[in-house]
Amino acid sequence: MLAAFVSTPAPKDPLSVLEVGERPEPVVPDGWTTIQVKAVSLNHHDLFSLQGIGLPAERMPMILGTDAAGIDEDGNEVVVHGVIASPGWMGDETLDPKRSLLSEVHQGSMAERVAVPRRNLLPKPADLSFAEAACLPTAWLTAYRMLFVRSGLRPGQTVLVQGASGGVATALIVLGRAAGYRIWVTGRSEEKRAAALALGAEQAFESGARLPERVDGVMETVGKATWSHSIKSLKPGGVLVTSGATTGYDPGAELNRVFFTQLSVVGSTMGTKDELEALIRMCAVTGVRPIIDVELPLTEAREGFARMSEGRTNGKIVFTL
Repeated sequence: MLAAFVSTPAPKDPLSVLEVGERPEPVVPDGWTTIQVKAVSLNHHDLFSLQGIGLPAERMPMILGTDAAGIDEDGNEVVVHGVIASPGWMGDETLDPKRSLLSEVHQGSMAERVAVPRRNLLPKPADLSFAEAACLPTAWLTAYRMLFVRSGLRPGQTVLVQGASGGVATALIVLGRAAGYRIWVTGRSEEKRAAALALGAEQAFESGARLPERVDGVMETVGKATWSHSIKSLKPGGVLVTSGATTGYDPGAELNRVFFTQLSVVGSTMGTKDELEALIRMCAVTGVRPIIDVELPLTEAREGFARMSEGRTNGKIVFTL
């Protein structure tokens, strides 16, 4: 079957090891099933996998992809929850110390077919396209959990989203606006800032700019490049929620500001199946839809990876089959 995969890591030149070609049909353990993939979205996790981050060479070749929408063995349209809990785990899957994502231990979803646990399937609403549905289980679910589960923030409060154009960032803008938050954003270019305003952000600023006032919360996926600005932008008692660090994991902690102004720094990772179900319902109730930058056939995966690597995004990149 056709798949996008990696056979050897390349920390300094990840795109050089991206392969698109034939891979064996998926192995289906007990309790699992096979999904005919119709759409899969690209995430920074996939770029990290090409570098060998979180994916050792002994697990390769590995098909990439952490989310998907497609058709199950009974002909039902489904959305795949990509967090794979260990056998017997009960409760919040993201707290399972032995959890993984598709493409870490088990082959990923950038293929014509993918094997997943039956418990990881949710019905796809008819009014969501396969491409839109494929954006929900990783980037949009991450944003949902950050904003509505982990932050403790309330509608009406002001939230700064760092890096306006990525998949999680655009999800935070759209979901936050729909729920009644004042969403401010930062962006590296006038084009990215204008796009964020068009999505519903109230104000947009240059990266690192001094804000008109401090904010109640900051949503962080950028890491080292924006961390200091995020800490300095918070009101006393404010909260920073971090779910990623695309520019580096080792910023200065600025602990003096954290303890003196009593800030909360909260980690957030993906989301549960129940939260994904709630996100799908929210899309149905509010009419919000994932923002798709470009749809490409899987055969053109290299173009999508290059766009993400170079920061040429305004929303999600989706591969279709």
